[in-house]
Amino acid sequence: MNDWTAFGRVDADGTVYVKTAEGDRVVGSWQAGTPEEGLAHFARRFEDLVTEVDLVEARLKSGAADAAHSLSSVKRLRATLDEAHVVGDIDGLATRLEKLATLAEEKAGEAKAAREVARTEALARKTALVEEAEKIAADATGWKTAGDRLKEILDEWKTIRGVDKKSDGELWKRFAAARDGFTRRRGAHFATLDGQRKQAQTAKEELVKEAEQLSGSDDWSNTANRLKDLMTEWKAAPRAAKEAEQRLWERFRAAQDAFFTRRSEVFSARDAEYQGNLERKQAILAELEAVDVEADARGAQNKLRDAQAAWHDAGRVPREAAAGLDRRWRAAEERIRVAMDSAWRKTSPKDNPLLRQMRDQVAEAEQRLARAQAAGDARRVKEAERALAAKKQFLALAEQTS
Repeated sequence: MNDWTAFGRVDADGTVYVKTAEGDRVVGSWQAGTPEEGLAHFARRFEDLVTEVDLVEARLKSGAADAAHSLSSVKRLRATLDEAHVVGDIDGLATRLEKLATLAEEKAGEAKAAREVARTEALARKTALVEEAEKIAADATGWKTAGDRLKEILDEWKTIRGVDKKSDGELWKRFAAARDGFTRRRGAHFATLDGQRKQAQTAKEELVKEAEQLSGSDDWSNTANRLKDLMTEWKAAPRAAKEAEQRLWERFRAAQDAFFTRRSEVFSARDAEYQGNLERKQAILAELEAVDVEADARGAQNKLRDAQAAWHDAGRVPREAAAGLDRRWRAAEERIRVAMDSAWRKTSPKDNPLLRQMRDQVAEAEQRLARAQAAGDARRVKEAERALAAKKQFLALAEQTS
């Protein structure tokens, strides 16, 4: 059991004193028992004060308590200590409270400085977020990315604490204005874009209509060129709305495919026909080239006449083969012409049977031309004219050299 007589005493009349450096001080009266019991009673009150001081000190040193609040508690305890109805080491506890007050003031100062740093940092963070939002509002054109970033800025904004109310309010007004400005600018952009897409849709509908009208044309060359021009115009035109763009493109492409499929089928059939014509002309040439002009010039001339008729009747050949065939034909004609010239020089013009045959051929060619003109067949007329001109040329040359 503690001996509290070192810190207090009880007079015979029951008055209780506590001993301090400034002298004894009355703290109460005790009539319910022995003086020792009275001192113990007031000593327990002192221990309660010590327990409270212990708690304040422990929380302050651990950092669990707010330093300013701890300082306030220390000052309160120190202020009540001079009049406290307790028995104990008052002077020691006062010294301890003064040290705690000093410690609490230091920690309160540190806490205040830390709050100021945190406030400055928080203010800087929010200011940076506002400036970023203002830049987005003024310049951004990546609408989805920019909109997502503004949402992220708002979420981050909500996590920042410590800015004074006035500054926070001013910054919030700037952020809200930036966000509203971005929303208005984005809305205006998409309104303009909708207008442009409607114009693009109208323009592409016209391209589709023309392509569909051309899809049934048989004017292969001009139509193919026009469809290519339409494709160039399509690529140069702005895009319509996604669904409309896809629907129009499918129609446009279908119209082109329909035309080029028909053209391919026609050209394939024509190529097959021309290939047959080529084979016939190659056979005619092979037979003409095999004629022995030295042994029988008249027979060679007859062969040439028959070959000319068969040649023109054979029709057109693939373009890539035409030049080669023409060269071979001219060479075969020239070979026979030279043989005929040699034969003519050996026979008088009057009795020359070759000249008679050539005049007959000219007459026959004139009749063929007349029949083609009567039939109104432009292709046959053109071919007959060429054949007649060639025969007349041969005849004139033969007559000159006879």
